[in-house]
Amino acid sequence: MKLQIKQLNQAIKPLGMGCWAIGGTWGPEGLPLGWSKVDDQESIRALRYAYDSGITLFDTAATYGYGHSEKVLGEALHDVRDKVIIATKFGCPCDDVKKVGKGESIERESIIAECHDSLRRLRTDYIDIYQLHIQSVTVEQIDDVVETLEILREKGYIRSYGWSTDSPVKAKAIMKYPACSAIQFDLNIFANNEEMIQLIDENQIMGLNRQPLAMGLLSGKYNSDSRLPEDDIRSTTMEWMIYFNQGVPNSQLLKKLDAIKEILTSDGRTMAQGALAWNWARSPYMVPIPGFKTVKQVESNIKALDFGPLTKQQVEEINNIVKNK
Repeated sequence: MKLQIKQLNQAIKPLGMGCWAIGGTWGPEGLPLGWSKVDDQESIRALRYAYDSGITLFDTAATYGYGHSEKVLGEALHDVRDKVIIATKFGCPCDDVKKVGKGESIERESIIAECHDSLRRLRTDYIDIYQLHIQSVTVEQIDDVVETLEILREKGYIRSYGWSTDSPVKAKAIMKYPACSAIQFDLNIFANNEEMIQLIDENQIMGLNRQPLAMGLLSGKYNSDSRLPEDDIRSTTMEWMIYFNQGVPNSQLLKKLDAIKEILTSDGRTMAQGALAWNWARSPYMVPIPGFKTVKQVESNIKALDFGPLTKQQVEEINNIVKNK
């Protein structure tokens, strides 16, 4: 399986590495936004394993670990920079020395400064896909944002851009620009954004699927007795945190998962591999970007490519069970 990114004139395997978790522990006091503790050397080994296995797309953000994720990615891949596609995000600037966030901003000066900070941390002089990280930006505001992005593109600091948004209306607003190469949105068995998939297909643009494993729930390793550490974002009670609550897996979703387990594990797949296969079956433009902390996790995710997508019938069965269970 290969996907051609026309704006970059490059083809990739339809799987990327999501680098949120390797940012480590971070967030304001009392509100963890990371995925608990992380071993940077293991993160680097995992990134290199992915690259050595033919994975060339890596997605991160300035805010992950307040710059730490970008630094780890830069350390791991700077010597093969011309052979990989780096996608990062802007709009949530941070101070990577004081390890604090600076709120949200789409002001021109802020975007340009944030871009240069990301370039420094990533140890590169260009970013392949520069994505707006703020979902609350309006359709009316996006033209001014793109104007700034075009300045960065003309100067060679970025090659293309996109938006991390779950809104098809907002996605459509940025897709009209020829240099828009990707839309990043939630897509997994429990978050089936049909309208966005249709829009992606119509425009033949790459869909980067965040949370393809539902923050780990679809890996099958959690049950009703599971409890996550307090410094893990899944231990929070934020409104959008639907897969876990206070570190406990969503019991209703666990029941649905148990009901589709047999389909997901068809042909010898693991649960996670079956979940990724569901994404690939939705559209040829889908590129799931599962998170990881270890080489073992990356190895398992990459093996999903060998199985390929689920069949149309399997997808329909899963969707019906999830909808009605």
